[in-house]
Amino acid sequence: MASVPLDGLRPEELADGFAGRVIVPGDEAYEDARTIHNAMIDRRPAVIAQCEGPADIAAALAFGRSRGLEAAVRCGGHAVSGQALVDGGLVIDLRRMNTVLVDPAARVARVGGGAVMADLDRATQPHGLATTGGRASTTGVGGLTLGGGSGWLERRFGLMCDNLLAADLVTADGRRVHASAEENPELFWALHGGGGNFGVVTEFTFGLHPLPGFSIALLLFEADKGPEALRAYRDLMDEAPDEVGGAFIYLTGPPEEFVPPHLVGQPAIGVLLTYAGDLETAKPVFRPMLGLGHAAEVITDIPYADLQCMLDDPPGFRNYWSAEYLSGFPDEAVDVFTARAKDMIVPSPSQHIAFAMGGAVAAGDHEWPVPWRSAPWAVHPFAVWEDPADDERGRSWTKAVRGDMEPWSIGAVYLNFIGDEGEDRAAAGRGAENLARLAAVKAEYDPDNVFHFNHNIRPAA
Repeated sequence: MASVPLDGLRPEELADGFAGRVIVPGDEAYEDARTIHNAMIDRRPAVIAQCEGPADIAAALAFGRSRGLEAAVRCGGHAVSGQALVDGGLVIDLRRMNTVLVDPAARVARVGGGAVMADLDRATQPHGLATTGGRASTTGVGGLTLGGGSGWLERRFGLMCDNLLAADLVTADGRRVHASAEENPELFWALHGGGGNFGVVTEFTFGLHPLPGFSIALLLFEADKGPEALRAYRDLMDEAPDEVGGAFIYLTGPPEEFVPPHLVGQPAIGVLLTYAGDLETAKPVFRPMLGLGHAAEVITDIPYADLQCMLDDPPGFRNYWSAEYLSGFPDEAVDVFTARAKDMIVPSPSQHIAFAMGGAVAAGDHEWPVPWRSAPWAVHPFAVWEDPADDERGRSWTKAVRGDMEPWSIGAVYLNFIGDEGEDRAAAGRGAENLARLAAVKAEYDPDNVFHFNHNIRPAA
């Protein structure tokens, strides 16, 4: 560790009795430790505290507060706005706290606050169990859950926060707090969509569901089949059983063996149908999409955790995303959505996505502060590119998709899908009817708004 004071800051004082690792500028590990998913974010923290447990978190927070350092909390580092890093401040890095303990008899998993989805999925899969996660294995469990938690299994098992049974936190003043339906129930309520506003979660407890089989149909179409393919997908998903999930995706044809050469590196459409069950049971559900003249297919049983890894977002790229949640997907909206695909950056890892919601998402507990769960459809412009010269193009395309979809938007939005889009959008992610209650919880657990480097909730006065 560097011993040179940083403008009077002596981080070696934190290292005394600290079980984890303290990293500062100049250390060999610093550049890697400050790298996050979105390459557009280039922030230089003064101190990165890689914590081993709650005591380390409390010590790091006390150190930061005593020296007036802004604090950010890092798990997976996937937030598009770079919430995991703060310039000149303190990063509470939880990645060492990634243990997952599964009790298969009770169908419960206890998950460290620094775990990513791969840690959870790989631990539960040998027991034929799962819970809703995200759509990539590298996504942090913490940020995903606290924002609500949308993923491939949501139509069958609900949102990730719907499966949250309890959480243990360290508050800004170093207190350890347990939250569940029985203990600190207001805090427990706020953790279902309120984000990381109330403390650092050191451990989550999730309920698990039997998932003995999982299968997919991944169909690739030429880009000019967009309106026809999306209408067919919409009609299928509007009537599909809850076991079915997936997405309609404009993408760049990948250089995979199953992809025809004429589509590699070119605009294409991927229709992904997932099924919480074996392929033989899924085939009748998949059938309506199979007669539209697709150019390539992968139809197979696949372990759920393997699907999660197969669709990982590539690191090291520049990212700008957003979303709109829709009241429906009529033909006019289909035409507008598909027309905008031509402006996506190709070739690139960008995706122009439509998700079918409904199922257990819509049927879940509407008491939680996740007002977007009522939308039957979501549109997610996911701009990802390499060249900084494309920055304006990527941002403009994402914003244009949002503008296109506004006539059908319900207003509410999943905050994990957006960056810093202002206070109104952050409020829309929680619902106006929930804001005063969330602010009261914030005032109880973080009255000084130490945890503000997020979609922030200001404490009630």
